Amino acid sequence: MKMRVKMGTVVPKMGTVVHPEDVPADYRAAMAMALHAELGSTHRAIKSAMRWTGASERTVKYWFAGERGPSGEHLVALARHSDTVLIALLALADRLIAEEAEDRERR
Repeated sequence: MKMRVKMGTVVPKMGTVVHPEDVPADYRAAMAMALHAELGSTHRAIKSAMRWTGASERTVKYWFAGERGPSGEHLVALARHSDTVLIALLALADRLIAEEAEDRERR
C-alpha cells in the first residue's frame, strides 16, 4: 500500500543503521530499541506502528517502553515495514552474518 505525502508533512528518515553488536540480548529491549531507532519517540511513531500492525495504542506503547514485546503476527508486520526490526530479530537469533549487514548498509 502506497501512502501519499501531503504538502507540509515530514517524511521519516529512512535507512537507519543498526549495528548487530548494539542489539540488547533481551527480546523486549531489542524491539524497543529497534522501534525507537526506526520511528523515533513521538506520538506519530506510535501511530505509525499501530497502522503497520493493527495493534492498539496501549499495546504499541508497551513495545516502545520495552515492557512487552510484539507477538508473532505483530512481529511479522513490523519486520515487513522496518529493516531495523528485522535486523534486530536476526541478531537475536544469531542468524545475521556481518557481511550481509554491511552490504545492506551500503545500499
